[in-house]
Amino acid sequence: MTPPDLHEFFATAAGVAGALVGLLFVAISVSGDRLTDHVDARTYRLRASGTLTAFTNALTVSLFAILPGEKVGWTTLIVSVIGLMFVGGSAISIVRAQALTWQYRRDIFFMVTLATLFVFQLCYGLAIIARPGDANALDTVAVLVIVFFLVGIARTWELIGGPAFGLTHEIRGLAGRGSGENARKAPEPVEPPSAEGQ
Repeated sequence: MTPPDLHEFFATAAGVAGALVGLLFVAISVSGDRLTDHVDARTYRLRASGTLTAFTNALTVSLFAILPGEKVGWTTLIVSVIGLMFVGGSAISIVRAQALTWQYRRDIFFMVTLATLFVFQLCYGLAIIARPGDANALDTVAVLVIVFFLVGIARTWELIGGPAFGLTHEIRGLAGRGSGENARKAPEPVEPPSAEGQ
């Protein structure tokens, strides 16, 4: 059974996850047509389904955690296996599309991140099943719910075409601006007015 101190957390997390799933559907319906003009359909579907998987994972774990009984372990195990199956299917899709290139590095990194989170979730789900009273394992599952929120929110921002900010991005912009200023031509000298114009 979920300890009282985590019961309120999971109840709040379930509400947050439900709201985020709803907002994701709104974002997809509003930005879908515009973004598919810039991103191929396979990549867009991969990003949208990956984001939905992250939010649904957090929602499912949170909902079952607030139910009476010892359901967190099995729920965590099942959703992690489903998540790994999604990552496996996405990997096959990327290979079939021959998208293992630098251009798709963000999508590949996102899949690797999800796979890592699902593996951690699987391990701690098994730990809770073996020792239902393991408070440390349950705490880690709660932390993973938060991480899934953060990953999903970051991916949603990218999915709707939000501007990219970051140290690397800004340094590249600064370097590009500097080189552009160096390439500017020197101002041409102003010729004195001729005698005819006087």
